Amino acid sequence: MSEKKINLTVYGAEVKCASCVNAPGSKETFEWLQAAITRKYGENKVSYHYYDLHEENQPGVDEQLVDRLLEEELFYPLVLVEDEIVGEGNPRLKSIYQALESRGLEA
Repeated sequence: MSEKKINLTVYGAEVKCASCVNAPGSKETFEWLQAAITRKYGENKVSYHYYDLHEENQPGVDEQLVDRLLEEELFYPLVLVEDEIVGEGNPRLKSIYQALESRGLEA
C-alpha cells in the first residue's frame, strides 16, 4: 500500500516584503521547513514545492494567490498544506505540524 504524499507549497520572493525585514527570506523559510518536517516525520511523506512570485510560467502555480501576494492582500512567504493557507509572513512551525497531522501524517 503506497501512501499519498501531502503537498506543502511555499510562495515567496527573493526580495523580502517590507514588514518582513527581520524575518528569514522565503527560500530560507522553505529550506528550514523541509529540514524541520523531515526531521520530525521522516522523508518521502511530504511533497515540497516553491514558487517565486516574480518568475513567469511556473507549472502548478496558483496565479490568483500570486496576484493576492503581489497586491499585498497576503504576506509572503505564504505556506500551504494541500490548498489550505497555514502560515504567512513569518510562519509558525506548530500550525504547519497541526495541518500535516490533521491530514494523517505521524511522527
